[in-house]
Amino acid sequence: MQHGIAAGWNTWDTRSVLRHVLLPHGLAVDIHLATPDGRRADRFFIGNREPGSAQMRPGAHSYDGYYTDVSASWNGLSLRVESGADSLANVILIAPQPGSRKGGKVIISLKSLWQRECWFTVEKNTFQIQTLWQNLKISGNADGKFIEQKGNEITLSADEPVVVNIGTGYSPSDAQKYMAERYANFTGKNRTKYGDAYDEYNAMQNVLGWDNIYDPTIDRVITPVSRIWNVGWSNNKDLGGFVLFCWDTYFASMMLSTDSRELAYANAVEITRGITEAGFVPNFYTETGYKSRDRSQPPVGSLAAWSIYQKYKEKWFLELLYSDLLRWNRWWDRARQANGLLCWGSSPYEPVTYRYWELVGVNETYGGALESGLDNSPMYDNVPFDTATHLQKLNDVGLSSLYVMDCNLLAKIAEELGQKRDANELRKRAKKYAENLQTLWDAQNAFYYNRRTDTKELNRRTSPTNFYPLLAGVPTSEQAEAMLEKHLLNPQEFWGEWVIPATPRCDSAFADNTYWRGRIWAPLNFLVYLGLRGYDTPKINDARKQLAAKSRSLLLKSWTSNGYVFENYNATTGQGDDKTNSDKFYHWGALLGFIDLMEQGYY
Repeated sequence: MQHGIAAGWNTWDTRSVLRHVLLPHGLAVDIHLATPDGRRADRFFIGNREPGSAQMRPGAHSYDGYYTDVSASWNGLSLRVESGADSLANVILIAPQPGSRKGGKVIISLKSLWQRECWFTVEKNTFQIQTLWQNLKISGNADGKFIEQKGNEITLSADEPVVVNIGTGYSPSDAQKYMAERYANFTGKNRTKYGDAYDEYNAMQNVLGWDNIYDPTIDRVITPVSRIWNVGWSNNKDLGGFVLFCWDTYFASMMLSTDSRELAYANAVEITRGITEAGFVPNFYTETGYKSRDRSQPPVGSLAAWSIYQKYKEKWFLELLYSDLLRWNRWWDRARQANGLLCWGSSPYEPVTYRYWELVGVNETYGGALESGLDNSPMYDNVPFDTATHLQKLNDVGLSSLYVMDCNLLAKIAEELGQKRDANELRKRAKKYAENLQTLWDAQNAFYYNRRTDTKELNRRTSPTNFYPLLAGVPTSEQAEAMLEKHLLNPQEFWGEWVIPATPRCDSAFADNTYWRGRIWAPLNFLVYLGLRGYDTPKINDARKQLAAKSRSLLLKSWTSNGYVFENYNATTGQGDDKTNSDKFYHWGALLGFIDLMEQGYY
C-alpha cells in the first residue's frame, strides 16, 4: 500500500510546499522567487513566522496531487501557484496577482532528491530528464517571459504567467483553463457530498493534504502535524526529516479515514511501528532511533484503530496493529499504576542519540507532564515526583479514564480477531479501573478530581480532562448531567462564546494565555465530545450539539479569513494568531471541524 501511494507528482518534500516531486524517482521541480535586486527565496512553509519569510496562503490540495493551490507573498511579490498532476505528467501554473511588485523573477530549479539519480539536459526554456530507476525519460518546458538559463535552472519574469509543462504542452491561457477545470472537479465533488458541512470538511482535508509528505529515511508516506515541526529532527539535512507525535497522529488517521483509507492506515500503522523496546508508543518518533523512550502519550491508539475499522472493515489492519496495541495497554498497567489508578510518568533509560528532547524532563514531574500531552498545564504545578516509581504523585482522572476506554475498545478488537482470552483480560482490567475511578468523584462538587497519591488530597485544579470519565462510561446519566451543569456549561469555568479552555476561566493560570494554560485545544474538545456521545438524555444531547456548533465556529473564524488551522486558540477572542507558539497550520486543529462532521453524520 505504501508503494502504491508513494507514487506520482505531489508536494512530497517537507522542506518546501513549492517543491513538486515525482515519486519514486526523486525528481523535483523546485520553484524559487527572486526580487529585482537579487534576493532569493527557496524554502516555503505555510505559517512561517521567521522574519523575511514568504507568507503562504493555502488553497485546495488533493491527497494525490490531482490539484494543488497556494499563494505566496514575499518582498512585494505576490503569486499564485497551482498544479495538476496525472501519472507522469504535471502542469504547474505560476501567476502574478494584482499589486505584485514588478521586476521579480521565477526560477525553475530542476534537481534530484534523496540521493536518487536523475540526469538533466536543459537548453534555454526546455529540458529533458532521465531517471536511473526504470530508465524513464521525460521532456518539458517552462513557458513564459524567458530571462536566462544557467545549468539546471531556468529564470523567467514574474510579471507574466509561467507554465511548467512536464510531459504536456500547455500555453499560459490553456493552463488557466486546465486549472479551473481541475479546481471545479475536485471541489465540486466535495461540495456536493458534504453540503452545509463543506467548509469544515474543506479546512480539515486541506490541512491534511498540505501536511502529507514522503520521508525517504523510512520510505513512507506520512502526515506529520506540520511541515514546520519537521525541521531540525533529521540527522541528515539532505533527506528532509520528520517527527510523528503519538496522539496527534492517531487523531490524524481518524480524520483521514473520512475519505482516504490508504492515508488513514499509513499513519495509524507508522506511529504504532514506533513502539519502544519497553512496549509503549512514544510521545514522539523520528528517524535513526530518536524517540522519547522515557514517556508515552494519551492512549488513543485503540480508539483510532477501532474507529477506522468501523468504516473499512478490513481485519488485516487490526491484525497488523493488535499485538503492539496490547503491549502498550499492558505497559500502562505495569508501569504507570499507583493505588489502583494511573499516574503520568517518565522512566529513566540509557540515551540512544543524546539529542535534546531525549534528555529533557526524564524521571521528573515535567517529563510526566509531557507524557500527558498537556505540557504546561497548571494541574501539574507543584506536583511532586517519585523517582523510584517514576510517577507523578497524582492519580490522574484523564489518563485513568482514557485507559478504561482503551481497554474496552481493545477488547472489542480482540474479540473481532478471535482473541477471547485477551478480551476477558482487558474487560476485567477495565472493570477494575472503572470502579476505582468512582473513588475520585466528589458528590458535593459534582466532579471527578485528580488525587495526590501521597497525601490523598484532591487536586482542585482542573481541565477538560476531568470530563473524560464520560469516555469510560463511568458516570451515571445523573452524574453526567450534574458535571455539565455545574462545570462544563458554567461560564465561570469552561463555557462561553469560545470553548473549551484547557484551564477553567476561574483559574489564575487562565490569564497566562499560553499553550495549555488558558487556551483552547481541539483534541480536548474532541475527546469531551466523544464522551458526550456515550449518553442519551435531552440535556446531554443539547450540550453535545452546542459543543459541535461552537467548535465549528472557532475553526471557521480563522479558516475563512486567512486559511489557517491553528494549533491552539485564545479562549477569550477566538484568535489563533495572537501567540507565536500556536502553529498556524497544525492538523489537529481541524478536529474542531471533525466534531461537527461526526455530529452531522458524515463520519
